[in-house]
Amino acid sequence: MNQGTDTTKRTEWLNDLSDRYGEMLVMDGYDDCIAGVCVRHGQEPVIIYDQSKVLARLVEDGMTEDEAEEFHEFNQAGAWVGERTPAFLITPEQIERDV
Repeated sequence: MNQGTDTTKRTEWLNDLSDRYGEMLVMDGYDDCIAGVCVRHGQEPVIIYDQSKVLARLVEDGMTEDEAEEFHEFNQAGAWVGERTPAFLITPEQIERDV
């Protein structure tokens, strides 16, 4: 599958999410890092990003791993932009690697 087809599928998927759950907040340029949607009782659903993919993207864009982690913690994971602020998935494998 080529990148254009992947982008079209992600756009369609995000549009479907908006139809189903209402407007979702997304981080520009990180659509391919989306892991899914977090649905919580009594709260608005939010986009959830795979943290390892987000960090890898930052490194691909020229940051060192330390710079990427610091940037992510402060500017992405640490940002609050309202009830629909995206969340970040940290897998058991990531936790084991960091121990």
